[in-house]
Amino acid sequence: MAIALRCFHHLPSLLYRSSFAMPRGLLRAPAACPALLLDGCRQPVHQLLLTRQLATKKAKGKGQSQAKVNISAALVEDIISLEETSEDMQAVVEALKEDFSRNLSVRTSPGVLDHIIVVTKDGKFPLNQLGQISQKSPQLIVVNMTSFPESTAAAAKAIRESGMNLNPEVDGTLIRVPIPKVTREHRESLAKLAKQSTNKSKEALRKVRSRSVNQVKKFKNKVSEDTIWLLEKQIQQMADSATAEMDRLLAAKTKELLG
Repeated sequence: MAIALRCFHHLPSLLYRSSFAMPRGLLRAPAACPALLLDGCRQPVHQLLLTRQLATKKAKGKGQSQAKVNISAALVEDIISLEETSEDMQAVVEALKEDFSRNLSVRTSPGVLDHIIVVTKDGKFPLNQLGQISQKSPQLIVVNMTSFPESTAAAAKAIRESGMNLNPEVDGTLIRVPIPKVTREHRESLAKLAKQSTNKSKEALRKVRSRSVNQVKKFKNKVSEDTIWLLEKQIQQMADSATAEMDRLLAAKTKELLG
């Protein structure tokens, strides 16, 4: 009993140092507190710290900038994996980068046709698995469909509908793809496609955010409202950061396309 009282005697000082201790991990036990006893106190202490953070943020007036929420993932791992949420959001950003690099270039090269998806009676396949793609001249790309002649028409359709402003011409099992001149109209068309791709990525990002928030809300009857609020806030901050990165990518790509 005396040991327990000595442990709780140190609680105010632990809370006082919480703002410095939280980013570095769990609080250290004072010399007078056995580790086993402190383990039983850790969760209530951290809950108090979360509540204190929430109260500080709510106390700020409207229009004032709020400090970022930064909850230790280890404290909420039974509710949600913040690391997985972050990875899922970053995957959406990386997919947008790849789309920009592969499909939205002023200069058309054979590689941009590789991953065009062709719908056939046997399923969906990348174009480079069905035909041999080569560049015959700076103004012409040829797709040889000799290995899968029955998919020639489907391949030509996929190229035409790829959104890259390409107009393929079929000659037997050969698909000739004239490379359009780099006109101002073509540049503006690509810039519009970049905007559309970004909007689709933002929609995918919102789905990740909504899925994560819904996962957190499943625990609203098991943990405090403060914890739920802080988790939702952190998830939103992660989504805002990914959105800002997408906007930067779009601005850079638009500048590259329009010259």
